[in-house]
Amino acid sequence: MILIGQYDSLFVRRVAIAMRLYGIPFEHRPLSVFTDAAQVAAFNPLMRVPALVLHDAEVLIESAAILDGLDDMVGDERALMPASGPSRRLQLRICALASGLGDKVVSLIYERAIHGRQTPEWIERCRGQIAGTLDVLERDRAASASTYWFGETIGHADIIVTCVLTQMVEASVFDLDPARWPNLTAHRELCEARAEFRDIYQPFLAPPPKV
Repeated sequence: MILIGQYDSLFVRRVAIAMRLYGIPFEHRPLSVFTDAAQVAAFNPLMRVPALVLHDAEVLIESAAILDGLDDMVGDERALMPASGPSRRLQLRICALASGLGDKVVSLIYERAIHGRQTPEWIERCRGQIAGTLDVLERDRAASASTYWFGETIGHADIIVTCVLTQMVEASVFDLDPARWPNLTAHRELCEARAEFRDIYQPFLAPPPKV
């Protein structure tokens, strides 16, 4: 399999970490949606990453769809998400909140570095959405006494929450105040200490501001 995209994308990183946890070998092609747009378009006409090329040349796109496909491939016993039932819905909710949080983080990065502007109303709206989502995630994580979000085994929710928090902090678009969000801070530290997270990592370097 071939994974397309750089690890400074939280969505590419979440897929790569899951594949490492699955024990699925893959070739990594760190193509940029900015400098390698034409090459990325060959895999996804939307010019978005990640994209995953399977052994038969089928291409999966969008991180949630890719991970759903991988869960199906490895089977219910090894999947990082329940196949059905209330537990699946609860975990999908956390993943959806984290994914939406990631979209807001990326939006602020683009506002600052790509669009070449600062729109106070839009920035304030995004920051309010980020803070509100962090509050919800903090309460949910505080309610769990297990090592990971949904038990003693790491899952997709743990991975995407950690990836988005790390990109948010490294991109300097929003501070993760440990006094306000202690459980999220601890969760990020727990996951980032794992070998899979340490090995699959690329420091985030914001694109230069547009002039």
